[in-house]
Amino acid sequence: MAKAINRLTALKAGKLNKPGFYFDGNGLYLQVSPTCSKSWVFRYKVEGRQRKQGLGSFPDVSLERARQKAAASRELKRTGIDPIDSKKEERAREKLAAAKGVTFRQCAVKYIDSHKAGWKNRKHEAQWRNTLSEYAYPLIGDLPIQSVDVGLVLQILEPIWIKKTETATRVRQRIENICDWAKAREYREGENPARWKGHLDNLLPNPTKIKKVKHFVALHYSDMPDFYDWLEKNDSLSAKALQFIILTATRNGEARRATTDEIDLAKCLWVIPDERMKASRTHRVPLSKTALRVLKEAKLFIKDSRIFPGQGNAEFISETALLSVVKQYRKDLTVHGFRSTFRDWCAEVTTYPREVAEVALAHSLKDATEAAYQRGDLLEKRAGLMDEWAKFCTNPLTTAKSHQ
Repeated sequence: MAKAINRLTALKAGKLNKPGFYFDGNGLYLQVSPTCSKSWVFRYKVEGRQRKQGLGSFPDVSLERARQKAAASRELKRTGIDPIDSKKEERAREKLAAAKGVTFRQCAVKYIDSHKAGWKNRKHEAQWRNTLSEYAYPLIGDLPIQSVDVGLVLQILEPIWIKKTETATRVRQRIENICDWAKAREYREGENPARWKGHLDNLLPNPTKIKKVKHFVALHYSDMPDFYDWLEKNDSLSAKALQFIILTATRNGEARRATTDEIDLAKCLWVIPDERMKASRTHRVPLSKTALRVLKEAKLFIKDSRIFPGQGNAEFISETALLSVVKQYRKDLTVHGFRSTFRDWCAEVTTYPREVAEVALAHSLKDATEAAYQRGDLLEKRAGLMDEWAKFCTNPLTTAKSHQ
């Protein structure tokens, strides 16, 4: 005897509130949950295994519509197709079809928007947008991200790989990052066309072998005492900031943005927070007596907690203001070059270990084994080094003592 079908009515379905499954016929059930929410379920067997396919919630999906969905699933099963697997495949096809319409430009914009909060400054964001607009968008900006292949990437890179190696390298890295992001979002499949290792490195020359490294012009350490003496005769805030940069061997951006709450006069210590460091790690700088004297002289200029405030609406003194003073002494010098002056002095005049000088400059140790064992920041040794550097800068007759 055939099983009865169409057992339920819309009215009855609306009144059911006891948790359980209520049979309508031909594998269709109304499921009532413990919270009284209701949904349609098509139950069937595949190779002896019971399966349940959700057909939607009630009353969003009416009784009549649920029966139509169940009938479609029964027809699939009759032809040897699992309804649940079929639905998954259909969704995958729909997702892929939608992804094919997502362009490289759309992915790039979304990538930048989702990552810019983690970048140190807005210049980084602008650089991303500008390089992509100039080099990538004209060729692949409006193409589906899935269509970007190695041939297109090479068309972007080859014209600038030799002439603008650093820019080309950054463009490649940015395209690679965007394609990786798109793959994670399932907007594209396959290998990353901009990957370097084991891929583009076989097609393009190594950038380190064609890139001409442009070093910052630096003052020879033997000339530093004369330059420092010249600076001391200048009472401007720019001169004080330059003295502080030289005595601490820090990057000019770190020194220009120094605040009084970062200075511990009792401990003769300047603690630069991680968000202001290139390596995003807190850096402790031992302050020599000379450096402390410079800070004392800069008190006349302090605004709020800013040791080296800028003029007008500028929050801090600008690098341009510092550079203008340096150029008065010698036109080819740069502010950043004073770190090289310090490093050369460390290597050629003192016998402090190399790692002490590297930590003083807040450099990450390149040797992985050395970095693994070097857990501390060698503060005590660096304090001695910075004291000797200050004596050297302020007295041309002083020779740095040797230390192991």
